[in-house]
Amino acid sequence: MRRDTLTLQAEPELSEAPVPPENAIGGARNHMKNKCSGLILPLIAMAASLAIGGCKSEKVNADSEAPPTARVVQDFDVNLFSVDHPDNFPLASVVEHRAPTKLAVTGTVNPDITRTVPVISLASGRIVGIYARLGDQVKKGQLLLKVRSDDISGGFSNYQMAVADEALARAQYERSQDLYKHGAIALNDLQVAQDVEDKAKVAADTASEHLRLLGSSTDHPSGIVDITAPVSGVITDQQVTNAAGVQSLGTSPFTISDLSTVWIVCDVYENDLPSVHAGDPAEITLNAYPGQVLKGSVSNILPILDPNLRTGKVRIEVANPGMMRIGMFVTATFQGKKDAVSVAVPASAVLHLHDRDWVYVPTSDKRFRRVGVVGGDALPNGMQEIKSGIQAGQQVITNPLALQNEIDNK
Repeated sequence: MRRDTLTLQAEPELSEAPVPPENAIGGARNHMKNKCSGLILPLIAMAASLAIGGCKSEKVNADSEAPPTARVVQDFDVNLFSVDHPDNFPLASVVEHRAPTKLAVTGTVNPDITRTVPVISLASGRIVGIYARLGDQVKKGQLLLKVRSDDISGGFSNYQMAVADEALARAQYERSQDLYKHGAIALNDLQVAQDVEDKAKVAADTASEHLRLLGSSTDHPSGIVDITAPVSGVITDQQVTNAAGVQSLGTSPFTISDLSTVWIVCDVYENDLPSVHAGDPAEITLNAYPGQVLKGSVSNILPILDPNLRTGKVRIEVANPGMMRIGMFVTATFQGKKDAVSVAVPASAVLHLHDRDWVYVPTSDKRFRRVGVVGGDALPNGMQEIKSGIQAGQQVITNPLALQNEIDNK
């Protein structure tokens, strides 16, 4: 069999096969190359055809396997209910409610500075006793502290010298009167003696009054000065302790405030300032006592605006029933000039469920819809203000709790 047929038959052993000439070997190699090229080209063409066919097949399959058009199915309305006997639930109409607009702002309790009096000492010295403390309620004339002062000794010395001068001047004046009667002196000398006696009397009276103002007396002078309360009130400031020194007309040892009337100083944003006027009434609610409402009036609107907060200071005067303390936080509510329109329903028609307020409204197909509302203030005659959620003229169930119980039991 020839070698150039490229068959798979076994070849004879090398030792027995004849050696072909060199030209024959070269021709066989060229013939094999041509055969291989003839086999490879069809294989490449077949592969390309399969690839093109595969791409077309994939495109056709993708179009045929596209998902169908989505269909929207309406979900179940969880706020729509139907009951067997809707007549068992009475209805009430939603009515319109008009009330003045309100502006609520925050503020703090401050003392009325016109009722705040500093305690001063007219004598300089060292404190030897304190008989009142910060926050105490004191009465006018009550002893607050004792001061040991050298001003008493100096004042008493001046008083004694003035008394001696006055005694001498009085004796000279009496002598001048006797001499004038006998024609020994002129009228002018008598008048000079009278003037000296009058001035000596004034000096003695002044020295006596000075001792009294220092807290001592001319009969029993003492180096201890008593400082008493000038007015009744509460000690709202204390600047001294035991053994401290005080200066005459210097620092105030105490400050006493009459808290029967206090100031509420509020911060009102500049956009809301046009709705607040001097003399307007205001309702004050303390954060510490939310259930009590106090009445007050706007006494002043300060002309200064806070540049950082963009708020103005509004001052309200309020009578203190005794529970208001300096520095307390409050909420002040101002009444507007225009009425705000809202609706009102019976208070029993509002059901608080899941941290929200709800009412139940009948529908045209004899079912009930649960509607979320925003509640407002409690109104007289068992009514409840509703700020949003329903409109006037609608109807609501007056016993929503019974309806909800029936719904839960289904």
